[in-house]
Amino acid sequence: MSCNTLINRFAGIGLAAAVTLAGTGAGLAAEVNIGFTGPLSGGAALYGQNTLEGLKMASAEINDSGGITVDGKSYDINLISLDDMYAPSRSAVNGKRLVQQYGAPVVFTPHSGGTFALQAFNERDNFLVMSYTSIPEVTAKGNKLTVKIPPNFTDYVEPFAETTMARFGPKLAIANATHDYAKYWTKAFVPAWKKAGGTVVADTPMDYNKSADFYTGVSKALAADPDVLFIGGASEPTGLVVRQARELGFEGGFVIMDQAKISEVARVAGGMDALEGAVGVAPLTYMDTEGAKSFIKLYGKNHDNVPTAETAYNYFAMYLLARAMETAGTVDDPKAIRAAFPKALKQVDPKHNPFAVTHMTDDGNLAIDVRIAEVTDGKVVITQGSDME
Repeated sequence: MSCNTLINRFAGIGLAAAVTLAGTGAGLAAEVNIGFTGPLSGGAALYGQNTLEGLKMASAEINDSGGITVDGKSYDINLISLDDMYAPSRSAVNGKRLVQQYGAPVVFTPHSGGTFALQAFNERDNFLVMSYTSIPEVTAKGNKLTVKIPPNFTDYVEPFAETTMARFGPKLAIANATHDYAKYWTKAFVPAWKKAGGTVVADTPMDYNKSADFYTGVSKALAADPDVLFIGGASEPTGLVVRQARELGFEGGFVIMDQAKISEVARVAGGMDALEGAVGVAPLTYMDTEGAKSFIKLYGKNHDNVPTAETAYNYFAMYLLARAMETAGTVDDPKAIRAAFPKALKQVDPKHNPFAVTHMTDDGNLAIDVRIAEVTDGKVVITQGSDME
């Protein structure tokens, strides 16, 4: 049976199907289906799995503590995840399936392509998009059923450029990924670099999702003798780009897009020493909030690796969604749930709020303190912070 046939078969199932009985016995909790579409295979698999892990952790905790309570009735979260392999067309198919087959009133996605694909029909099909991407256009376009979880990436552009250029010089080579998110970053970063007095000496983006060897692309970038490499995509391929650049003799700095996380990049690149001079988003482990400390301790109980920001952001976002449902008094009315978010922020326990989010803008941006990090002498140093409005 084709995917379209399957979707059409379930097209008659409305949002009421989002709430199903968890059992037949009296007093057992009902369930609310929450959807996720993201890359769980391919080059960005680790990134997708990190975001999904945050949702899983929060869902398990919420369920174990009694679930979501609406009018005295408890609902457990049933998280349904589908792999879109980082392809927006697959995100759209997954979104249709999650809403029509499973009746999910809310769908999480951790990439801009997936977000825009879902926004093409989410207001019509009446489901809320929880978007983990930092592209401002996600909320600027006025979609009334969207919440954007992380800060705008544009908050990082100028300080990234100024910090790296001051240390290494004005010649920049572009060696980042080819997906839409990287293109948005490039479009914003290049003018900021030039405004600060820099020049672009090479433009060699590479497919981080499909390639496992970047020597050809990196060699082309280094042939232009840059002072700084502008890189980024998922953390693992970004780390490989760094490692191969160092192996080819590059001694300059790196500007790392916020999708890649310094701690994960370093693990692939060969340690923090390989990232000397890199500027990127501050690792979660350098956050000093009550929520960050609590989350890091919680994560360490069942994981051997270092927790990343995308895991913590999505952990918080699931708690925020749960409180919004309770505040709205419904688990299956996306419009009412979305309207309840600003008030629900005040209901989230600080230990479930690693980034100390204080408020949300009218268009759906969560307001978060932006922290910027630079690798100096093999150590991560927090160099700047600014409030996003």
